[in-house]
Amino acid sequence: MTSPSTIVRPETEEDQTAIHALHATAFETSAEAGLVDLLRTAGALSLSLIAEQDGALVGHVAVSPVTINDSDEAQWYGLGPISVHPKHQGEGIGTALMLKALKETATIGGQGMVLLGKPAFYTRFGFQPSTELGLPWEKDVGPYFQAVKLGAADIPSGVVKYHAAFDAV
Repeated sequence: MTSPSTIVRPETEEDQTAIHALHATAFETSAEAGLVDLLRTAGALSLSLIAEQDGALVGHVAVSPVTINDSDEAQWYGLGPISVHPKHQGEGIGTALMLKALKETATIGGQGMVLLGKPAFYTRFGFQPSTELGLPWEKDVGPYFQAVKLGAADIPSGVVKYHAAFDAV
């Protein structure tokens, strides 16, 4: 359960260095930290939310547009990376970030979201293997590539591609 002092809010320019450091700490390599920087530089961060406790950044999630069959008409988004500082994992911060990211993505008109992650964690948010929805990723990773419908529009079918920044890391 998140601490009562946990706040999830949009990133500010002042948060960017701490976001980079958080991802570099939470993952085995700095690839995710670099990815967020590249997405930001490209203007492709549709949402960048941080979780903070008592003024310290303890979590972050990035959301960026994806294309389906090389078209962005469907208004689908990719979630990731998402990270929580290792000292704060298991406190519900990742869940709070996920719920806020899903809500905010729907608010900006998102019809759906895809992500690469462990099914055991993401199914609780309605995600299912993307192939079951007719949305394969260009890379075959089995049930780890997942999707959830957010809006009222029909689910498009076709190959999902992330922003080019994902290929650079």
